[in-house]
Amino acid sequence: MNRLKALCAICLGFMLAGCAHGSGRSLPYESWWLGFGAPSYMEVWIETADAVDIQGHVFRRAMSGVAAIQTPPDFKGKPAGWPVNPGGGKGKDVHGADLPRLIYVRWQSLAEPQTYEVYIEIPEAARQQMLRGEDVYCRSLGKSIFDYRRTLTIGLAPGGIAKAWIMGTCLPAIEVTRVQGTVLEIGPDLGQSGGQYALPLEPESKAYIEKFGIPYESW
Repeated sequence: MNRLKALCAICLGFMLAGCAHGSGRSLPYESWWLGFGAPSYMEVWIETADAVDIQGHVFRRAMSGVAAIQTPPDFKGKPAGWPVNPGGGKGKDVHGADLPRLIYVRWQSLAEPQTYEVYIEIPEAARQQMLRGEDVYCRSLGKSIFDYRRTLTIGLAPGGIAKAWIMGTCLPAIEVTRVQGTVLEIGPDLGQSGGQYALPLEPESKAYIEKFGIPYESW
């Protein structure tokens, strides 16, 4: 983790005012999507998700706010484990960036509650996959298209687990990495909120956790 923090510190030194825009980008598309999801009922508030591209440009708060989640009534959700294709999640297009090298996430796991941070290194093999277009039959469109895996989705789970996938509109997800985050002892909002978390749990989430607990070992 110290190595990752050192890497992030070096990358942050390259930051320009505002969102940096890379030159000579290697992408065959205008932007890539950074999205976040959480297991059913395990609600998440993202304080910040910062991206660093392969040129060292930093994109502060590339995403923040709630992660995509399902909270069906009557305990019908299944929070344990991850789906084969997790979907794009809730997020934003990262404009002006080259391929991603590092993602830093600081988030509140509202289900516990606890505050975590994690540094996610994107392997070179995953970046090469993001450049590789494929012809694929898209069932939702009813036709074949040429598609790229330009979506980077990160799942955030209780216990500080972060898992990343890349996928396309119609191309299946490929797992990139799984990283164990660390607890931020200073608490939510870098200690500025007096220990108060961003949002209360939805009633369905609170009821599920009270009845079944949190399946920590499943992620």
